[in-house]
Amino acid sequence: MIFFLLAHAFSLLLDLIWLGRQSAHDKDLEILLLRQQLRILQWKQQHPPRLSRWEKLTFVVLAHKLTDMTCSACTRLGQVVFLFNPETILKWHRELVRRKWTFPPGTSRGRPPISAEIEALILRLAKENPMWGYGKLEGELRKLGYTIGRTTVKDVLKRHKVPPAPERAQGGSSWRTFLAHYQDQIIACDFFTVETAWLRTLYVLFFIELGNQRVHLAGCTASPTAAWVTQQARHFS
Repeated sequence: MIFFLLAHAFSLLLDLIWLGRQSAHDKDLEILLLRQQLRILQWKQQHPPRLSRWEKLTFVVLAHKLTDMTCSACTRLGQVVFLFNPETILKWHRELVRRKWTFPPGTSRGRPPISAEIEALILRLAKENPMWGYGKLEGELRKLGYTIGRTTVKDVLKRHKVPPAPERAQGGSSWRTFLAHYQDQIIACDFFTVETAWLRTLYVLFFIELGNQRVHLAGCTASPTAAWVTQQARHFS
């Protein structure tokens, strides 16, 4: 498999070097000869050849350099590709993106579950200290030697139907009422991803105003960091 990939990459590199040394006239003649050969193969061969995953990737990348990988590219690809349908090339790209995001069987996802002892400790601290919020509980657990995230503390209390600190302390209004009252002043943010033809993942940051559901695109990057997100939030605010 490795030998095949090296040979495939080496042959592609030789083709690029050869093309760089040819004149425009020689390239035009070679394109005509290749087109004629492809037409003969198309007439003679009943079924299109079966390509490996890496050959499909090379084909998709070269096609992307010619045109955008969208449905509107079918007409352009149909003028230069004879052995395969343009829809087939677009299908290969979707398949490569799907394989990139497919986890192998048996792969554990998410954070490992906490032990019953730690879960009981979280419930005890929450019930004995009704004024402690999620962040306070996280800090106290860290002092005791347990590195538990704030979200984990929240999930444990929610699973056992233990209300947040304000409701535990004085039986006040719920979070739903709080959010409904201040929804015009609250802005949420999240990411969604976009896949390029080179199977590179771009992360797009967006903000949404909860009051009017208006969405604002803040920017995109291939390597989101805390500093980058902070800068985008500063620009947005």
